[in-house]
Amino acid sequence: MKNLADLRKSYERATLDEASSPDNPIVFFKQWLAQAIEAQIPEPNAMTLATVGPEGRPSTRIVLVKDCNEQGLVWFTNYDSRKGKELLANPWAALQFHWVELERVVRMEGRVEKISPEHSDAYFQSRPLESRLGAWASPQSQVVASREALEQSFAEVKAKYGDHPPRPKHWGGYQLSPACWEFWQGRPSRLHDRLCYQHKNGAWQRSRLAP
Repeated sequence: MKNLADLRKSYERATLDEASSPDNPIVFFKQWLAQAIEAQIPEPNAMTLATVGPEGRPSTRIVLVKDCNEQGLVWFTNYDSRKGKELLANPWAALQFHWVELERVVRMEGRVEKISPEHSDAYFQSRPLESRLGAWASPQSQVVASREALEQSFAEVKAKYGDHPPRPKHWGGYQLSPACWEFWQGRPSRLHDRLCYQHKNGAWQRSRLAP
């Protein structure tokens, strides 16, 4: 394997300055997300979700953003999973998007709440049938005896619900309402551009951070 200390890249695709960035970070984020989708980046809506458990230990995983509005970013998961239990104990979390091909990162931190059951119902019914059945079959984050046991659980759920499984009560959406955002654009000489937005006194305040 190549020496990891020798792995380097010069970031030269774009710049980021205050004059060209929107005053509202959600507008800014939507612009960058649209550009990531247009660039056909694999899984442009994939984001790292960081939570902290009752013992103070952080954990991360990849989830997919499925809605983005003025209130925040929405994803769906099993409420009984590790992340669900950690959010129940500590409803503050962080999200991060890394669009490698565009040399961009977006981070946000904020409070997380469950979305309405109606919103979760509507999204659940829009999912492929196999994904809906999988939400019933998989006890996410719990130990399972084997792959065969998981597939047997799926077969039993399919036999029970057929083509019309209802949304499990343990499955639904979360929304993170950002209190702060950071937009990062790679630049040469490691002098990267970093713009931070913080919500203070009812308005977004933008500042530049040193790289």
